[in-house]
Amino acid sequence: MKAPILGLTPRAVNRVRFAAILGVLGPGLVSGFADNDAGGITTYSLAGANFGYDLLWVLLASQIVLFFTQEVGARLGLATGQGLAGLVREKYGVRWAAFMTSTMLVANVGSIIAEFAGCSAALSLFGVEKWVSALLAGTVVVLLLARGNYSKVQYLFVAVGIGVSIAYFVSALLAHPDWGRAASSLVIPRLTSRPEYWLTVVATVGTTITPWGQAFIQSYVADKRLGPEDLTGSRLDVGLGALLTNLIGAFIVIATAAAVWSVGKTVNPGDPEAIKNIARALQPLAGDGAYILFAVGLLAASFLGLGVVPLTSAYAACEAFGWETGVDWRVREAPAFYGLMIFFVASAALVVLIVPLSGLVQVMFMAQVVNAMLLPFVLVFVMRLSADKEIMGPLVSGRFLLAVGWLGTGLLVVLSLVLVATAVTGL
Repeated sequence: MKAPILGLTPRAVNRVRFAAILGVLGPGLVSGFADNDAGGITTYSLAGANFGYDLLWVLLASQIVLFFTQEVGARLGLATGQGLAGLVREKYGVRWAAFMTSTMLVANVGSIIAEFAGCSAALSLFGVEKWVSALLAGTVVVLLLARGNYSKVQYLFVAVGIGVSIAYFVSALLAHPDWGRAASSLVIPRLTSRPEYWLTVVATVGTTITPWGQAFIQSYVADKRLGPEDLTGSRLDVGLGALLTNLIGAFIVIATAAAVWSVGKTVNPGDPEAIKNIARALQPLAGDGAYILFAVGLLAASFLGLGVVPLTSAYAACEAFGWETGVDWRVREAPAFYGLMIFFVASAALVVLIVPLSGLVQVMFMAQVVNAMLLPFVLVFVMRLSADKEIMGPLVSGRFLLAVGWLGTGLLVVLSLVLVATAVTGL
């Protein structure tokens, strides 16, 4: 019997539908991979080095919130074909759009600086000077984004993300961890009243769910020209991205727990040799291979973040003022978009060149503080827009999704306040 669609058989129709779903994949995966950037790897490494396997439960809990917030962002892009800043401008006016965009850009600049710091820290493990790493990273990223197109950029980002995943998975295996304790810590929280424990909990959440990630998923969905009919594939994309984000984070925690914490050592975030000490700790257990994989993984993740976060910043700024935006435009067709992207990259590289090498680890860690502080401002706009029937149409958030979204936003507000209080008191 023939199917009514173009005379295809049912099996052929299923294949077409499956291919259509695969075609939607990209924004969620890229966003998920890029969440594990230089700041993320630094935070996860410190979590494993200082608290062993005990913070794995945080990754499982944050994965749930990450999925729902990213799903809402993707659905906004599917329903409207616009980025977040553009929607805020259309619904609430230029002033609110400028406020939200400025808030996001403050967080984004901190993240971009962290990416350059990650490149410098990773290449310093191989003896490369900081100015060389900053110049190399900035040049490569700008050329890639300015001369590529959507499909090339997307595939490269996903490829880099897969490479980082493999690097840290292999590092975890080579470190011979206690898999039994790791599995139990994933579902059974081992709590303590130590202030530094809760600081690390909040930092771990802050590096997983970010302001730029929320804007990026929506802008990238719109740039890929997906629509409401792509909802199933988009949810699959977001789900896979959220899963891989936290899975990679877990591998990093497990690897550093086995290499550092298991032998009775800890790592101070303020120590200028923190990253080197973590990488070196892998050598006695797993040999030079794990050391190299850790360094290469940090470098690749930093490059991935450098590609995504400046791109998101340029998206947001251009959308807020109605300028042409998107990687499929030529440079002369969207000068503001590419000009802003280059500005963000160049200014962040300059900051890293000025900051002493001894402060790079602290820069990466503190960038997560800024992310956690400012994320709730972005999520409030996201949740309000997702509940607007006029904007969302059939993709409007129902009671359950709104309840989960606002609950997650509320929890993030509390965590952000805790993180700020902890950072201010110096605990």
